[in-house]
Amino acid sequence: MDYTELYELLRKEKYADSLQTLPKGFVDDFSTYLRERRASLADSSDLFSEEGLKSKKQFENALSIFKELMRIRKRKILNLVFVASETGIMKRDFSTMLSFEQALFERLVLAVEDADKELQQQLHGARAILGENKMVIVRQPIAEFVDMNGGVIGPFDTGALVNLDAKVADILLAEQKVSLVD
Repeated sequence: MDYTELYELLRKEKYADSLQTLPKGFVDDFSTYLRERRASLADSSDLFSEEGLKSKKQFENALSIFKELMRIRKRKILNLVFVASETGIMKRDFSTMLSFEQALFERLVLAVEDADKELQQQLHGARAILGENKMVIVRQPIAEFVDMNGGVIGPFDTGALVNLDAKVADILLAEQKVSLVD
C-alpha cells in the first residue's frame, strides 16, 4: 500500500453511492504502511529538510485520508441499516464490508429492531418493565408512602391504574387496598 493507492480508495468511496470493495487485508496493509512511515520519520536525520517535512506531511495526510475513508464507510453502513430496518430486507452483501463493518452492521440492525419493538410496545400501552412489577387498580385512596427502595410514591385515588413493584403491590393486595389487573 502507498499514499497514492490510499488516496484513490478515498476518491472512489467518496464519489460512489454504494460501499466500495477494499483490498483484502486493507487495515493490516495500512497499519504496515503507517509503521514503515513512522520508522522512516524516526530514522530521518533531518526532520526539517524539505524531504523530511514532505514525508511528515504525507504521513499526517495518510492518517486523515484513512479517517475520512472510515467515516464515509460508516455513513454508508448507517444508510444500509436504515434501509434494512425500514424495508425489512436485509442488505447482506457483505462482500464490500470489512469484518468489523459486518459486525457493526449486524449490531446496528438489531439495535434498530429492538428500538422499533419498544416503540410498538409503548404505542400499544405496554411498557418495558425493569424488575418485577405488578399492575393494580386502587380500590380505596392511598396516601403518599415510601417504597422498598426508599422512594416516595403516591398518593393514589380510587380507580387509579398503577404499575408497582411486586413487593409493594403484594402488601397493598394483602390490605385489600388494590386489586390485581390480569
